[in-house]
Amino acid sequence: MRNPLNYPLVVFVAAFFLLWLAAWVGARLGQRRRDFTEAIRTDFGVVLAATLTLLGLIIGFSFSMATARYDLRKSYEEAEANAIGTEYVRADLLPATEGAQVRSLLMQYTDLRIRFYKTRDDGELRQINSDTARVQGELWVAASKPANAQPSPVIALAVGGMNDVLNSQGYTQAAWWNRIPTGAWCLMFAIAIFCNGLLGYGARQMEPKLFMVLPVVVAVAFFLIADIDSPRGGVIRVQPQNLISLRAGLGQ
Repeated sequence: MRNPLNYPLVVFVAAFFLLWLAAWVGARLGQRRRDFTEAIRTDFGVVLAATLTLLGLIIGFSFSMATARYDLRKSYEEAEANAIGTEYVRADLLPATEGAQVRSLLMQYTDLRIRFYKTRDDGELRQINSDTARVQGELWVAASKPANAQPSPVIALAVGGMNDVLNSQGYTQAAWWNRIPTGAWCLMFAIAIFCNGLLGYGARQMEPKLFMVLPVVVAVAFFLIADIDSPRGGVIRVQPQNLISLRAGLGQ
């Protein structure tokens, strides 16, 4: 089952509809009350302001979580490029045959990592992950074979660099899996629905167009958070600029 949070536009539409519906239902319930005095309305305004403030804080914290995860994905993309570039240079420390094999495999590996960042298709992603695992195994065999045959500090340096290449891919994958928890999304939606219900409940008269303002604003905020938090589904995505720049220089 696909995660709807991977589709920011779906989040926007669902949020807007639910929030506007909550405001409309609240207004219908509020119209049935006849004992809404000015004193009660003043206290109600305090409660509404407090709940809206809480909603704003939660949205702000969620946006901060999403941007932190986005920055982490960018940092790991840079780290991957640095690790691959360093190991490509260190391949000269290996025997000629294994060194040439490592450099060839690293070019293939870089192409796979670039495709990993760019693809949106689940089927292609599974194929990329499979090919990546295969190339990683070949890289490790090519780097560790001379280390086992003739151990030396120089060859150990090349093996250590290969270990960094493999680890950087694992860190990247972990960062892409690290998303805003579903529970946080449910909490945001629940508080937003409650706030819009209170807003409609306290309205002096039913005005559907006016009830659209807060739902639109909150839905846009949810859309932006979902877009930044989604590694593949959103418009705002990490571009493999460092990997592309590195690939252009490999083999020259």
